[in-house]
Amino acid sequence: MHSNSPDNPVDIAFMQLALVQAREAAGSGEVPVGAVVVRDGQVIATGRNAPVDDHDPTAHAEVVALRAAARALGNYRLDGCTLYVTLEPCAMCSGAMLHARLARVVFGAPEPKTGAAGSVLNLFAQPRLNHQTQWQGGVLAAECAALLTDFFRTRRQEARMTATPLRDDALRTPEERFADLPGYPWAPHHMADLPALDGLRLHYLDEGPADAPQTWLCLHGNPAWSYLYRKMIPVFLQAGHRVVAPDLIGFGKSDKPKKDSAHSFSWHRQVLLEFIERLDLQHVVLVVQDWGGLLGLTLPMAAPQRYRGLLVMNTTLATGEVPLSAGFLAWREMCAKNPEFDVARLFARGNPQMSAQECAAYNAPFPDKGHRAALRAFPPMVPEFETSDGAAVSRAARDFWRDRWQGQTFMAIGAQDPVLGTPVMRGLQQLIRGCPEPMVVEQGGHFVQEHGEPIARAAVGYFRP
Repeated sequence: MHSNSPDNPVDIAFMQLALVQAREAAGSGEVPVGAVVVRDGQVIATGRNAPVDDHDPTAHAEVVALRAAARALGNYRLDGCTLYVTLEPCAMCSGAMLHARLARVVFGAPEPKTGAAGSVLNLFAQPRLNHQTQWQGGVLAAECAALLTDFFRTRRQEARMTATPLRDDALRTPEERFADLPGYPWAPHHMADLPALDGLRLHYLDEGPADAPQTWLCLHGNPAWSYLYRKMIPVFLQAGHRVVAPDLIGFGKSDKPKKDSAHSFSWHRQVLLEFIERLDLQHVVLVVQDWGGLLGLTLPMAAPQRYRGLLVMNTTLATGEVPLSAGFLAWREMCAKNPEFDVARLFARGNPQMSAQECAAYNAPFPDKGHRAALRAFPPMVPEFETSDGAAVSRAARDFWRDRWQGQTFMAIGAQDPVLGTPVMRGLQQLIRGCPEPMVVEQGGHFVQEHGEPIARAAVGYFRP
């Protein structure tokens, strides 16, 4: 017998508790289905999917909850009880519910392949059965379905990830190096079929709704990776926006060519252009720092209609027209003399507020010298002369920002940066059309994103869609 409405506030409240169980199932690698059993307005049992954990094909959320309820009441007959489950029950679970003499079953999302409460068949509508259980579907259906959709999307992504072959001339950092990193809970995404990648696998984060009013495209520099934005991403997401943060090839979770010579300014720029085109990013606020700016500041002129804002931090345009700064030359010399320098120690020295675990996360992508080709290649790649690779396109970008940029700009400066600090950023401010007075983070260094939460909050307010 079908009961009344999916909008009953009591049903909604108990379905939200079932969703908690479903999320716990997802966290354990199980299909996210959760259930609760209620009697006289009180939860007497809960259950989540556990076939994998328990090596038990019957350990569906509903069956787990029914078993727990029977133990709690001391009776397999659950007269007067209602079972709430996030997904339409299958034939096995529906039969168990009828056998338990449930008064009522309430489910969230329909299951078109195996659902036995109306989708494939309806065991609850068989008049010849000796017990009749009321049923109601569609309670919080969208939320229940979204949890399943996200789970299976991630599973498909993981399958594609493991299926992507590794090129003979590249290395791939073992996934266990990235386990349990503090402040980095987001699901991995990978792309390997861009023409410029030629089979190399690029990792990126893609969080928030695809149709969000604003997309923050966060580009890191050397020797960082997308972990650099972990304090800013939550702020952008809380505003209801989308965040896309790729790891440049050679960094983070992306593949790492073995040879230093595989890297060039033009090639990395082309990868980014194709990446943005493939994802068809719109309403973009470009977020850049260090090499994220050297490369990223050359991107909007290729498709200005995609961009509405620029959040720029401790970076520059290298046009080859003026000598490189003494601070940068010192950094380049240090990298050349110490090619195995400790990345974690570099971050700790400039960011004493960081924990040892956070600093170590920056070492995670580079287990040995074979994985460090990009770290060696990038310092000499900065365009030094007018004929250097990247210099001409950087000069074109300079003209674009000075003469044709139509969007908004927000600048944040880590004042303690000895290489790309206040003098360099003030010069860039004068270059970018309409760039207002910058936000100065007095305690921030080169990696000013390590003080990123207040920057992100200020930027969200400034770039309000």
